[in-house]
Amino acid sequence: MRTTKIEWTERTWNPVTGCTKQSAGCAHCYAETMARRLKAMGMAKYANGFLPTIHPEAINEPRKWSKGCRIFVCSMSDLFHPDVPFDFIDQVMTTIRETPQHRYQLLTKRAERMAEYFSNRPVPSNAWLGVTVECINTKARMEALKTIRCQSVKFLSCEPLLEDLGEMDFSGIDWVIVGGESGPLARPMDPNWVRKLYAQAQEQQTAFFFKQWGTYGADGVKRSKHANGKLIDGQLVQQMPCDK
Repeated sequence: MRTTKIEWTERTWNPVTGCTKQSAGCAHCYAETMARRLKAMGMAKYANGFLPTIHPEAINEPRKWSKGCRIFVCSMSDLFHPDVPFDFIDQVMTTIRETPQHRYQLLTKRAERMAEYFSNRPVPSNAWLGVTVECINTKARMEALKTIRCQSVKFLSCEPLLEDLGEMDFSGIDWVIVGGESGPLARPMDPNWVRKLYAQAQEQQTAFFFKQWGTYGADGVKRSKHANGKLIDGQLVQQMPCDK
C-alpha cells in the first residue's frame, strides 16, 4: 500500500502542484527540486514546473483506492495557496468526504487561508488538519489552526526544524512531527531543540513523531540522512495520533 517514502503517511495525492516560498523552511524546498526534475523528464503534469497549477483530472484519484490508507494531500504544493480557488478546494473536499475509508492529511503554511476556508464550511471527519511551524515567527500558524472547529486530528509539522521554538502550548494539537533538513544546502538541527519539543509533547500527552536528523546528525556531523538515522538518544519515537 505504501507508495511514498514519507514515513508518516502511506500515499500522496496531488490535485495541485507548484507553490511559492512562504517562510524560512521553504528555502530549500524538496518539492521544487523534484518538480523541476519531473519537468525535465517530460512529465506532462509538471509542464509548468513549480508554478501553482490545479489538476482537475486528478480530483477523483482516491476513489480508485478501495483499501483505506493515510493520504498526504498536495505533497508537491499547498492546497491553501492563494492561487487555488475555493471552488476547486470544494471539489477536493467532496472527494475526501465521499471516500471515508481514507484519512487525509492536509498540511499548509497558509494557516490563515485554511481557517478562512473552513470558517463557513465543515471539516470532513476524515480530514486531518496540519500546519508547518519551523521557526518562532511561524508559531502563529498553530494559533490559527486552533481556531478551526474540527472533530478530527490537528497536527504540526516542525520540519525542517530551524531553531528552538521555546515554550509550546499543544492544547488542541494531537500530533507533532519533527525532522531535520536534508540536501546539500541543509541547515543543522540542534538536538536540544528536538529534546525540548519531545519533552513538552510527553508532558502534554501529544503524540510525537521524529522523522529524521537529516543531513546533519545528532553529533553535528554532515553525512547522508540515512547514516544519521532517526533515533533520539538511541530511541525510535514515531508515535501516531489516536484517530477521532
